[in-house]
Amino acid sequence: MLFLRSALFNLTFYVSSAIICIAVTPAFILPRGVIVFCMRAWSRWTMWLLRVIAGTRYEVRGLENLPKEPALIASKHQSMWDTIIYAAILNDPAIVLKKELLYIPYYGWYSIKAQMVPVDRTSGASALRNLILHAKNALAQNRHLVIFPEGTRAAPGSHNPYKPGVAGLYSQLGIACVPVALNSGLYWPRRKFLRRPGTIVLEFLPPIPPGMNRKAFMAELEGRIEPATDKLLAEAGFSG
Repeated sequence: MLFLRSALFNLTFYVSSAIICIAVTPAFILPRGVIVFCMRAWSRWTMWLLRVIAGTRYEVRGLENLPKEPALIASKHQSMWDTIIYAAILNDPAIVLKKELLYIPYYGWYSIKAQMVPVDRTSGASALRNLILHAKNALAQNRHLVIFPEGTRAAPGSHNPYKPGVAGLYSQLGIACVPVALNSGLYWPRRKFLRRPGTIVLEFLPPIPPGMNRKAFMAELEGRIEPATDKLLAEAGFSG
């Protein structure tokens, strides 16, 4: 049954996503807000499919920790789910993504139209300057900035080194940083076919105020995200 439900979800998700991408093509000539609306609708559609077909729900905790003014949201990254959910639960977030993703047909085009924040990890010091420039433009539009500090997905129970880009944004932008813990990798595992039933929990943790030095900030950020993530994994019955 798990295999069949996973197969049905994957088929429905990828086919419907392709249809939606093509159907929304005329929106490229319309204002950016139209694309943002369509991306939110697609994200919520995906969450609905996941719940109805795979039996995977989600719960968001700690919304009271999310400032009303734009903030830097530093999220744990375990699953493709993480890249979808923020468009569904936040109002027009600016998501930091690898520049290579912009070359993917439709996905990249929509990301450009929605003014997501690309980072070119091969261009050295200029990468941070461009990242800061795009980030400031997003903040000027009153948008939360979402970044995955690890840069890539980590399996439940493990983590990748935190990249310096998050510290660069934090120090240059002078805004609060909201750490995020989650356990999505238990239900939508990276590079796996199965979609497991249960409840994904995403938790916004208390914000880190601006003004810390880089080294202290990085230690504080990792020291908040990783234990909180381990706690969510243990709550879901994960034992390593």
